[in-house]
Amino acid sequence: MTTTIKVSDELRDRLKVQAAHHGLTLGAHLARLADAEDRRERLQSLKTAVAATSPADAASHAAESTEWERAELTDATS
Repeated sequence: MTTTIKVSDELRDRLKVQAAHHGLTLGAHLARLADAEDRRERLQSLKTAVAATSPADAASHAAESTEWERAELTDATS
């Protein structure tokens, strides 16, 4: 299914040039732009959550991560 969106001629032309530069259709380019915005929002949400993490929780996470990074990769059945 397709739909029509109303944008200025200038914006349409900019988007078409950008799409052509990447060898994409306008629809595929708009999908990439939407995906990029979704990713930006997820990363901003993560940044906000990390900033809200208490120092004690951050220290606990760092200690546990260090433990896991030093763990030997062996098969438990050997």
